[in-house]
Amino acid sequence: MSGSALASPGSGTRNYAIVTAAYWGFTLTDGALRMLVLLHFFRLGYSPFTLAFLFLLYEAAGIGANLVGGWLAVRFGIARMLAVGLATQILGFLMLSAMSPGWTAAASVAWVVAAQGVCGVAKDLTKTASKSAIKLTAGEASGRLFRWVAFFTGSKNAMKGLGFFLGGLLLEVLGFRGALWAMAAGLALILAGVVLALPPLMGRAKASETTRELFARNRGVNLLAAARVFLFGARDVWFVVGLPVFLYAAGWSFTMVGGFLALWTIGYGVVQAAAPGLVGRSADGLSAEVPAARLWSLALALVPVALTGVVLAEVPRPDLVVAAGLAVFGFVFAVNSSVHSYLVLAYAGSEKAAEDVGFYYAANAAGRFGGTLLSGLLYGWGGLAACLAGSAIMLAACWAVTLGLPLNRAASGAGRRG
Repeated sequence: MSGSALASPGSGTRNYAIVTAAYWGFTLTDGALRMLVLLHFFRLGYSPFTLAFLFLLYEAAGIGANLVGGWLAVRFGIARMLAVGLATQILGFLMLSAMSPGWTAAASVAWVVAAQGVCGVAKDLTKTASKSAIKLTAGEASGRLFRWVAFFTGSKNAMKGLGFFLGGLLLEVLGFRGALWAMAAGLALILAGVVLALPPLMGRAKASETTRELFARNRGVNLLAAARVFLFGARDVWFVVGLPVFLYAAGWSFTMVGGFLALWTIGYGVVQAAAPGLVGRSADGLSAEVPAARLWSLALALVPVALTGVVLAEVPRPDLVVAAGLAVFGFVFAVNSSVHSYLVLAYAGSEKAAEDVGFYYAANAAGRFGGTLLSGLLYGWGGLAACLAGSAIMLAACWAVTLGLPLNRAASGAGRRG
């Protein structure tokens, strides 16, 4: 693989550390952006559905960005696509900062949706490049891939949680426009570091030449992609709009709402990083891990079922009960997500890992898109109980899909991509 060979185990560790640090910085600003937009426009009086609509293009753009980004990362190198993702995020921040308070509501919404679309492309280009780099840098050492994937995804989500808090803080201290300028400046420094520190051709190979080659022909990747649609749709259906509005309506302040979302996401990231110690391991990397994916998916589906009953029963202080229940959801969800993130790299071929990862995360973006849309629609129709019921249904579908995951690479078709 041109540009992918690593001179030594130490160079692989070095490149992994650089990619991880760069993605930390990106994710910190990405989490802050979500809070900036949500709180700023909620304060301006936008409805729950309109708030969800603001994020739709952000999620939809990720579907195409992951597919194309995986192909581009193979064609031009992972380091170059990481740099493109960072530069695109800076552009999105500058677009948002150009919005004028004198614009009409319709013009403001259209501009924010377009800028969020740019940021959605940036996020998924950066994610696909970063996750693909792990496949290259981990090498063949036993257990290293799972540990490095788990630490990367866990620490990334902890940074996103810190970003939620940072967004609220920057909004109060610097205002909407000042916060965006500060984050753009920070990302510019990270971009310079990536360009100077990473080999530009890392991960470059012969890219797929047809659409049939681009879409995964690996059965394991295909099934994981389907499961990912339901898994992340089941989270965002209550997380994006339903829960923040429910907690605010229950008397929580913006700081309390942002703080809870930050703690939830940080805790979720910590559990993700610790997942290798919670999941049975096998010498072949699949025979114990696949049954674990099935078991944890089933356990997760039961949590929103119980929470839906709690909300409908109108127990005293439902906000506190829901918060505690969603903490349990976050723990089990984190293990599920970590196992899935490992399995997609275990199934993926080495030559075109970025394309497999891009296909998988395109499904991830599709799930977030569906969950975001349903979060606004279901909350407006039946409150948080409807959001949680939708989550339970999607998680049942996720569990059903995992029953078909192959237990070995031969059955998956790994390595038979063009």
